[in-house]
Amino acid sequence: MMLLEHDAKELLAAGGIPIPAGFLAVTSDVVPPAALTGPWIVKAQVPVGGRGKVGGIRRAEKAADLRQALEQVLGMTIKGQIVRSCRVEQTVQGMECYISLSLDPALGRLNALLSTEGGVDIEAHAAKGGVLSADAAFRPDAALEATGKLATDIAGAPRETLARATEQLIRKFFEFEATLLEVNPLFICSDGSWVAGDMKFAVDDNALVRQPRLCDLIRRRADAYPEMELKLTHGFDFIVIDREGEIGLVTTGAGLSLQVLDELAARGHRAFNFCDIRTGQLRGDPTRLIHVLRWIATGPSVRSVLINFFAGITHLGEIAQLLVAALKAVPELRVPVTARLIGNGYDEAIAVFAAAGNPLRVEPDLDHAIDLALAPLLGARL
Repeated sequence: MMLLEHDAKELLAAGGIPIPAGFLAVTSDVVPPAALTGPWIVKAQVPVGGRGKVGGIRRAEKAADLRQALEQVLGMTIKGQIVRSCRVEQTVQGMECYISLSLDPALGRLNALLSTEGGVDIEAHAAKGGVLSADAAFRPDAALEATGKLATDIAGAPRETLARATEQLIRKFFEFEATLLEVNPLFICSDGSWVAGDMKFAVDDNALVRQPRLCDLIRRRADAYPEMELKLTHGFDFIVIDREGEIGLVTTGAGLSLQVLDELAARGHRAFNFCDIRTGQLRGDPTRLIHVLRWIATGPSVRSVLINFFAGITHLGEIAQLLVAALKAVPELRVPVTARLIGNGYDEAIAVFAAAGNPLRVEPDLDHAIDLALAPLLGARL
């Protein structure tokens, strides 16, 4: 889960990380607090990089400039993300540096990057060898040791400030169970202090059960994090990945779900959603299935639904009864439904569907199930 810059900064500032004074604007008709004097930086709040290169970050000298900048940035689309809010903050002067801490998911280790040349040209600095790097065991003590050694290779006054900043950021990285914390630029001021000028902060959403502050943030800002708010409220993953997608998915297991997405994309078709409904937690209750089918029914271009369940401990006979109940509870879903079911209790599931008048088509083979699900889009009969 990538936090918006405003939320990341405010969250870490509460724990002592220095940030520029600022506020969140959702309209252009804003009046900055009296203490927040210009010039200001207007920054589009979208969870992607490269905002500045496409006009998503602008400088405003006066109040009229601020309103104009907000009018220009709000509503922009940046890498498929609509800008619905902007962070407005005071400008900061100082030496621009760079710090990045990230989890290497393949190796389970921490990657650390450090440079006294930050800003928009960080990639060019890295290509020229201007960025120091190290990896360490994924523990605070190992990270502190590795970055401390990197800092010794930095000459002059910035060394001590960067070492101090890195230590503070490492503690926050592990405190919030982050997967990425990047500060670029990190300003070193003339008095030796530092300020996080820009920030990318991603956290492991599977760790939310241990992160009450993050959960509180998601609930307060549900409009900015709808998928995460849904996961907190309902206990499973449902993410709209293409509002114009033609296939609604009811799937269990992240791996199986991603496999179906890949298969559909390979055939040139777009899925409406990603889903990991976690059948083991249905517990004889169709509520989760009803929610998912209702959400899929809101898809303006959905013309077919594909269910993909692999049953291990879960019994397909029970799943079939829940599916029949859910389909009856969502009459607004008026598209063909195909179920790829395989595993324990398959024959009982077929009997349940037959007794209910066969409200969906069942196929144990995934390729054939996808063919059946795509047939309504292709005008074919299978």
